[in-house]
Amino acid sequence: MKILTVVGARPQFIKAAPFSRVVRRAHTEVLVHTGQHYDPALSAVFFEELELPAPDHHLDVGSGPHGWQTGQMLQRLEPIVQREQPDRVVIYGDTNSTLAGALVAAKLGVPLAHVEAGLRSFVRAMPEEINRIVADRLSTYLFAPTQTAVDNLAREGITDGVTLTGDIMCDALLQNSEIAARRSRILERLSLRPGAYALATIHRAANTDDPARLADIIDALSLLQETVILPLHPRTRAALMGTDIEVEPPVIVADPVGYLDMLELERNARVVLTDSGGVQKEAYLLGVPCVTLRDETEWVETLEGGWNVLAGADAERIVAAARRPRPAGSPPPLFGDGHAAERMLAALEAAPGPV
Repeated sequence: MKILTVVGARPQFIKAAPFSRVVRRAHTEVLVHTGQHYDPALSAVFFEELELPAPDHHLDVGSGPHGWQTGQMLQRLEPIVQREQPDRVVIYGDTNSTLAGALVAAKLGVPLAHVEAGLRSFVRAMPEEINRIVADRLSTYLFAPTQTAVDNLAREGITDGVTLTGDIMCDALLQNSEIAARRSRILERLSLRPGAYALATIHRAANTDDPARLADIIDALSLLQETVILPLHPRTRAALMGTDIEVEPPVIVADPVGYLDMLELERNARVVLTDSGGVQKEAYLLGVPCVTLRDETEWVETLEGGWNVLAGADAERIVAAARRPRPAGSPPPLFGDGHAAERMLAALEAAPGPV
């Protein structure tokens, strides 16, 4: 069986690594990188650290407005799929790369598999929500990471082809956690002590494209009055340059970090503050309290037991959430057993339903 995998952004590289490892034991994989994330700190380093095979095709699309970016991906991906003639196309998550892969596969009649099917923020103003809804509607195989995702699909009338697989980012974390602990020297490089700093990430357009929200979040980080490490996403750096917002100590701006360094920063943080879905999950899996800098989350399971709290961009709510007592015990194992990739492959090996 030939499987064509479409990736383009940092979280997709992480998810693709354990899946690729399983697929290539018995099948052929064609890996396509759209170039949505092209900065080496958000792309090449992840291929290296995760031992993800080099892309067979690189579309070199880069950044741009949603319509232009998606259109370029469609234009460049379609002839590749026609030439490769894959038996399945696999897409991940909710990016424009996901949408492009879904549309090309559907138009060409190739059975489509969506990893992370069924996630919903129920906010149609989010581009990611549109992407994931379209992907789910077009997919033959829907790989749901949690029972909540399965239930979301069922409420929309989607039950055929749905498999509860567990979360593939749990696979990646379990496979790389000990490696990160051995190899990473990020704490030494940044002169950090375990448990004595907060970790923050900001990258979503809802926060970076709104100067008022971005200013409130940066103010909140300063109000914590403790060391806050802020690996700065290129989008956030560009957004700050266009404002009079100043990031001042004790907030320490750092360059983007690779996957292994990020795992170590998350594992040793007192608290994580983020608008990233993947970082929310990783904090949960590592047993680190999280504050989500959004008003909603697709990963509602992380809210259970108080491990994650929604704080939006309100400075008072952010500070209060970051200072809350640590929940007792350990987070319940809600994201699977680390074998999601195997379940996905078993489903792909079965005969597809109607395309």
